[in-house]
Amino acid sequence: MHTLPKFHGVAPALITPMQADRTIDWTALGKLVQYVSTGGVDYLVVQGTTGESVTTSADEKKKIIATVQESNSKNLPIVYGLGGNHTENLIAQIKQTSFDGIDAILSVCPYYNKPSARGVIQHYRAVADASPVPVILYNIPGRTGINLSPETILTLAEHPNIIGVKEASCIIEQCMEIAAHKPADFLLISGDDVQAVPIISIGGVGVMSVIANAFPHQFSQMIHSALAGDFAEARKSLGSFLAVDPYLYEEGNPVGVKKILALKGMIQAQVRMPLAEASEELGVKLNRIIQQENLSN
Repeated sequence: MHTLPKFHGVAPALITPMQADRTIDWTALGKLVQYVSTGGVDYLVVQGTTGESVTTSADEKKKIIATVQESNSKNLPIVYGLGGNHTENLIAQIKQTSFDGIDAILSVCPYYNKPSARGVIQHYRAVADASPVPVILYNIPGRTGINLSPETILTLAEHPNIIGVKEASCIIEQCMEIAAHKPADFLLISGDDVQAVPIISIGGVGVMSVIANAFPHQFSQMIHSALAGDFAEARKSLGSFLAVDPYLYEEGNPVGVKKILALKGMIQAQVRMPLAEASEELGVKLNRIIQQENLSN
């Protein structure tokens, strides 16, 4: 039974499994949803960065959502990645999207244009006004070229339809400032696997995770221990995830986590160009570290 409040705990940012010809492996996607759900995750993120959302078509996105929903036997909440750097187009996309079974959207900070803080605020307010479901901000300056400052995030937190932020700046002081000044019901969610436990310690409510695709049980146990205040227990697993984490991004995301799932026999390691499938060398490194750290599921 789902016991944590909505959008608390662990949400795997679901990968999109692919065949050798880079078409989507629908059967593997359904099995992945069942795997992470059985592993104890709390909700699902669909078509985030890790889902290769920038290289899936509109028709594929509809089928991805439908496949996830069909496989979601535990009826976990679903957060759908819906963002962009063309505000009017994004609003049009929102209006054309069916939100049946979608509980919130995760909307990345507009990238490439490099808008001012005032422009970012206008963008997100327009998106939040248009969205029929709550909006979670997504701050990932390593990809967007913009760091959403605490001031910008706290200003946007005043909007009634903006309910939280996925914080992937990896600046812990920034997270501390957000936690200290945010409204009580505004969700501070880690966007970085290995910073999740520290962020929970300062008031975060969980993590949208890459590694939970591969090790949902062990990772969820760690996060749930932290949320229960048992940081001594959480630390027991943190070192293992800290050891494997750099290899997930050595050749780009989701290259690493797809390779782990391929090593586990669950999917093929294929990704869509311009990403390249994991090298043999990366596979050797991942296999070695998984064995060393006794990471299983």
